[in-house]
Formats: sequence, C-alpha cells, structure tokens
Amino acid sequence: MRENNSRRQMLLGFMILSAIALVAFFAGMIAPHEPNQTNLGERLSPPSWQYPFGNDNLGRCILSRIIFAARISLYIGVVVVSLSLLIGVALGSIAGYFGGLLDELIMRFVDAFLAFPSMFLALAVIGLMGPGLSNLILALVVVEWTGYARMVRGEVISLKGKEFLEAARSLGAKDSYILVRHVLPNVLAPVLVMSALGIGFTILAASGLSFLGLGVQPGIPEWGSMLDDGRLYLRVAPHLMIFPGLAITITVLAFNLLGEGLRDELNPRFGSSIHEDAA
Repeated sequence: MRENNSRRQMLLGFMILSAIALVAFFAGMIAPHEPNQTNLGERLSPPSWQYPFGNDNLGRCILSRIIFAARISLYIGVVVVSLSLLIGVALGSIAGYFGGLLDELIMRFVDAFLAFPSMFLALAVIGLMGPGLSNLILALVVVEWTGYARMVRGEVISLKGKEFLEAARSLGAKDSYILVRHVLPNVLAPVLVMSALGIGFTILAASGLSFLGLGVQPGIPEWGSMLDDGRLYLRVAPHLMIFPGLAITITVLAFNLLGEGLRDELNPRFGSSIHEDAA
C-alpha cells in the first residue's frame, strides 16, 4: 500500500512539473498578452474573460506574467541545484573517501557556512553583491552546497569498507577511478531525492528574496517580485498576490511530492538524513 502511495504521489508531482515546464517553454505561444504590456485603463481590474487572472497596478496581465515567470523560477531552481551538486558532491566525496586531515579541513569549511542561518547568509551575499539574477543564484548556491557535501560525505563513509571497493583497490584501480566508477553511482539515489527537494526549496527561497526586493531586476516577471508588487494593494486587489502565491505553492508542492516519492521508491532509509540536510 505504501509503495502504491509513493508511486502515485511521485507520478502526480511529475505530471504537475511536466505541465509547468511545458507552460514555461511555450510561454510565448501560451501567454495571452505580452508580460510587460501596460494598460492603465485596466489597472487593478479583477479577473475577466480577457484577463483571466486580472491586471496588476500597471495594468499588466497577471496570467501572462505568471506564465513567463515560470521560466525564471525553474531556471533559478535548476541552475542553483546543479551548481550546488557539483560543489557539494565533489567536496563531500573527497572528504568521505580520503578522510584524515583533508576531511577535517573540508568539513570545518562546511561548518563555517552552516554556522549562519541560510537566509541570513543569502541576504548577506546579495547585500554585498547587489540584487540581480546572477547574484541571486550565487547567494543561493552559497547556501545550498553544504547540505549536499554533508550528505554525500556520510554516504561515502558508509561505503568505504565495502568489499567491492576493496576488490577494486586490490586490482590496482586508482582512487579517482574508484570514486567515479564505484562510489558516486552508489550515492546517486539520495542525491536525486535531495535535488528534487532542493529545487523546491530554491524556488521558495528565491521568491522570498525577490519579495524583499533582493532578487531579479524590476520589470522581469518573477513570482516573488509579483507578490511584492501586489503587497500594497492586498485589500483592494487581492488577486495580485493570490495567483502568484498559488503558482509558488503548486510548484514547490510538486517538487516535494516528486522528492518524497523518489525517496520511498529508491530507499526509505534515506528519508530522515535527507530532510535534515535539506533543511
């Protein structure tokens, strides 16, 4: 029964994310209006046939902006997690495999980043670098790579005494070959689960930073900045915040469903450690 539930939620998450990805990819064909086209005569108008999600404070079509914003949010999520994976998997596997002083140095470096609350650290990086898409991505990578490093290190340490690694060493295999050919494929499952959960967290964090005015540049459609634009008009035009908020909620929920389903499907024992690292 549990397996069926995990497969259903994984399939549901995958279907929702596939639909969002298709909408983002074909945004230019699907969106009913240009995302930055203003129409002051329709300023703060409620949902209608012409504008299904209504208009914002500049008369722009909210639906069109949400559709184009999906591109930005998915791009941020995928790029941040990919870069975090490259850094975290590389350092975590080196620390776990070689151990000793190298392990101590790498993990103390990780601990230095973990000493700061994640959002405060991201805010500090953006405060130093300034707002913008590239700086937002950099700030989130600084926050996220440590979780992957800790998780991969733990998995590699658990594999070090396995017979197949000893056999590879006895055959004269180099450490680099053992890491790439034998170790990394065996940590792929928890990495996939944590990546799916991590993209959802990244989208949520990016939206939060954009809501604070520290994300993408003004005028670029992004769900968090749309929430910020609608904040002042919450009482007179709540749809300015409702629809971008729903877009964030549905997308993050879909990634969580996919990640939870993958976790249960691949190996239930990864659950607790992944949640701790993702937090």
